[in-house]
Amino acid sequence: MVIMALDHVRDYFHASAYIFDPADPLKTTLPLFFTRWITHFCAPSFSFLAGLSAFIAGRKKTKRQLSVFLITRGIWLIFIELTIVGFAWYFDFQFRTFGLLVLWSLGISMIVLSALIYLPKNAILIFSCVLIFGHNLLDHLNPNDNFLWAIFHKQKFFTLTEHTKLFVGYPMIPWIGVMALGYYFGNYYVPSVSPEKRRRIFNYIATAAILLFIILRWTNWYGNPVPYKPYETFSQDIVSFLNPSKYPPSLQYLLMTLSGVFLFLANSEKLKGKVVDFFSTFGRVPFFYYILHLYLIHIVAMVMAKLSGFGWSKTIFSTWITLDPNIKGYGFSFWVFYLIWVLLIMFIYPICQKFDQYKQSHKEKRWLGYL
Repeated sequence: MVIMALDHVRDYFHASAYIFDPADPLKTTLPLFFTRWITHFCAPSFSFLAGLSAFIAGRKKTKRQLSVFLITRGIWLIFIELTIVGFAWYFDFQFRTFGLLVLWSLGISMIVLSALIYLPKNAILIFSCVLIFGHNLLDHLNPNDNFLWAIFHKQKFFTLTEHTKLFVGYPMIPWIGVMALGYYFGNYYVPSVSPEKRRRIFNYIATAAILLFIILRWTNWYGNPVPYKPYETFSQDIVSFLNPSKYPPSLQYLLMTLSGVFLFLANSEKLKGKVVDFFSTFGRVPFFYYILHLYLIHIVAMVMAKLSGFGWSKTIFSTWITLDPNIKGYGFSFWVFYLIWVLLIMFIYPICQKFDQYKQSHKEKRWLGYL
């Protein structure tokens, strides 16, 4: 959650965000690239852990109860994506752009998972692996302006009316497979599986995923629509090698990121202390934090634009932030947006802490489960 905010702060505050892609080997720097690269782990973590959490929650529910919760939760997230979150990104009362982004991805994956939970656990594993490992076979299919195909497997803008666009940022495949995979691995958190066994298995999986990523990336054999391309300098090679496709997430991208998820899960269970408590606070109120951080980032961006003489009105966007031509010329240096990120997290923390305490002391209020 904290690392995710770094990427969003970069979008709204870094001067180069409106000029070039931070993963462009010819234009970026290593500090800027790794600022972007570390945030690649966020979306796969959210999706995988949502599935794992669904399994754990399902141990106290019947299949039907869990299915109903996943459906209603999924519909709620999609609704929020198209309304409250959509407004947070753009501050556009005309709603000229709707986006199917992270919450949409989580919501539609939950709706699909609500049906998958009735399958045997091995069938769920097969389903998730087929999508994750096989979806790049569909890369050569490219129906022009096909809305359904974009929903399933292609990032694309669609014109709905003369003044309204829909941005499909997170196609369903393979995200629904990532959440299903997380649900399957919830089976390793039952009492019969010891922490030592879980740690050993997860480390093996992570190591195998890293090795497979390196092999596939190096050979360009399979698993990414854009092949790895070597450049003239070592730093450019690193950027190119560590930049598999995210939209939609290729097999190589998921091997790279989910290996990190498995490594963290395997080796973090015994971590304790104030630092862990600090970050866990955000994890216990993720939806609340997500909405709050988007609005605060955008409000601060408007204030900074006003104070810098650029004009606050130009931070009302009609399209995705880094694509809006009106924003070019605005922004700050690398270290300034890092400072804004740190201050933002420190400001949000006590608010999330208070809300977390409220949720913990009012567990009888079922509606809090949707916040």
